[in-house]
Amino acid sequence: MVQARTRAERYIAAQKQEPEFPQAHADASRRILQVDALVRALDDARDRQGMTKAELARRAGMAPEAVRRMFSAEGMNPTAATLVALADALGLEVVARRRR
Repeated sequence: MVQARTRAERYIAAQKQEPEFPQAHADASRRILQVDALVRALDDARDRQGMTKAELARRAGMAPEAVRRMFSAEGMNPTAATLVALADALGLEVVARRRR
């Protein structure tokens, strides 16, 4: 006997049947990858500068635990203001450019 699926699983299955789902999924995936790449670039810059996460947090005016979570937790979705504050503290700027 098959177990009943959860409401969330039924919802997702129904959404996948909608004609706009593939494009919406692709758009969301692209955005997630861009945020992830930006967070990784900031963490790499921090590491290259020999700066601890706590020092970066202090320079950006943020709580150290928030910076630690952002660089280590799955599924983080930082605000643009947070990313810009961290970039600024690293002597970087966030610049928008046309996708390739």
